[in-house]
Amino acid sequence: MSAAGLPAVLNLADRAGFSGLLDKCLSVPTPSVSAKTRALLAGMLAGADDIDGMDVLRAGSIPVVLGEVRTPSPLSTFLRSFAHGHALQLGRIDRPLQARLSSVLSSLLGEGRVLVDLGDTIRELHGYRKQGWPMATSRPKV
Repeated sequence: MSAAGLPAVLNLADRAGFSGLLDKCLSVPTPSVSAKTRALLAGMLAGADDIDGMDVLRAGSIPVVLGEVRTPSPLSTFLRSFAHGHALQLGRIDRPLQARLSSVLSSLLGEGRVLVDLGDTIRELHGYRKQGWPMATSRPKV
């Protein structure tokens, strides 16, 4: 699996009632609000930084973890349906979710600290633009 820590984070969110809070507080006028929001969260945790990057959700065994995998197109449509008030509704979910996560983690681990590492991609850089080369399109003179 490309983001090995993803199942742990999503399971913690499920145990803390993340989907229920989304269903209760988020009023975006589209079907499957919690599934789409959960998919966007999972994509961002797995390293997606734009809507095309959400294809990471279809890689490896991530679909097994997520259950309902959304392609980037419906997720993009979902995000376009957001207004400023919907962003505020997401903010309103934050405090009860953190309180629930705190109680879930303390029941799992006692009073210890938790570090969740989702993993990162380390790859070699190639090309003339790496490490300080100017943003020129031509090859640097040697």
